[in-house]
Amino acid sequence: MTTAQTPELDVQPTPLALLLLGREADPRSERGVDCPGDLPSPSDPDLVERARAAKAKLGDKVFVLGHHYQRDEVIQFADVTGDSFKLARDAAARPEAEYIVFCGVHFMAESADILTSDDQKVVLPDLAAGCSMADMATAEQVAECWDVLTEAGVAEQVVPVSYMNSSADIKAFTGKHGGLICTSSNAKRALDWAFEQGEKVLFLPDQHLGRNTAVRDMGMSLEDCVVYNPHKPGGGVTVEQLRAAKMILWRGHCSVHGRFSLDSVNDVRARIPGVNVLVHPECKHEVVAAADYVGSTEYIIKTLEAAPAGSKWAIGTELNLVRRLANRFASEDKEIVFLDKTVCFCSTMNRIDLPHLVWTLESLAEGTLVNRIEVDKETEAFAKLALERMLALP
Repeated sequence: MTTAQTPELDVQPTPLALLLLGREADPRSERGVDCPGDLPSPSDPDLVERARAAKAKLGDKVFVLGHHYQRDEVIQFADVTGDSFKLARDAAARPEAEYIVFCGVHFMAESADILTSDDQKVVLPDLAAGCSMADMATAEQVAECWDVLTEAGVAEQVVPVSYMNSSADIKAFTGKHGGLICTSSNAKRALDWAFEQGEKVLFLPDQHLGRNTAVRDMGMSLEDCVVYNPHKPGGGVTVEQLRAAKMILWRGHCSVHGRFSLDSVNDVRARIPGVNVLVHPECKHEVVAAADYVGSTEYIIKTLEAAPAGSKWAIGTELNLVRRLANRFASEDKEIVFLDKTVCFCSTMNRIDLPHLVWTLESLAEGTLVNRIEVDKETEAFAKLALERMLALP
């Protein structure tokens, strides 16, 4: 049997096909996830020529960044692709570009504005492209949490570590309180640094990355972790729990990666003998523990690049990327499937579509600045401090 190939992956669910499993909608989906049974259809092809013309007119004045989770019709216009931090650094390395068009979500554009010069203008094609995880921790909630830690007598022992997938306000809080930012690929190094500075870590806003790094990579136990719920009085934890914990995990998560379950892993292993399960560390702990490989988006891509021909992979990350990788490696007879039965994608990422990108590029080409993302100077200073601490990690 040979591996089926199709640009839309519209195939029957047989074990050796390039599947994206499932076709039904899921009414249980939370905000930030859409499960219609397939990805949105491409926009009017005439928009492709308009985007090309506007981008050509702008020339070196514009630099387009495309996150891995963007849809194909947008990613084709990206000058560079990558994860959020790589893209922000790429933008900072292009000081000649007057406009940085970030095809991603709001917190990513904020990070790019923090790291680029004052002369550069960061633009988000759709201001509604947010991140449900980043929205799970507000500045007011985190300040209240710090008050709880102070009242418990542990604040002086706590070093905040915030995931890159957080707002500029949370990054600034982190910098102001002696902490640093981390990515999914350097979370262990960040935690090692934090525990050299203090006895406890407040990990924001993704509980799963914090727990998986602490337990899987650093040898802590689940009992060393406690979850702070900002929607409960006192975070829903006792003073005794806060004093005993090493990792104080914010009750936040990625709405896409949080969907994957242990049942997803067991089901795909039963249907596809010999499959390798490769997941992002934003997945739940039981999913990460059952997987064969765990790593960041860049790690996932590099692992599949190095995989032998004929190997089989079930990937626990965003659907746009999984489909793109499935198409990319089909010629090498690598079978790549979406880990969950239900087809779900990041609906906020998908708000950046071709119509929004064309409107943005044409507006800039006409001299009209739209949808600028600008972080105020005080917030930028403390957020940059937290980022610089990360950049100084060995």
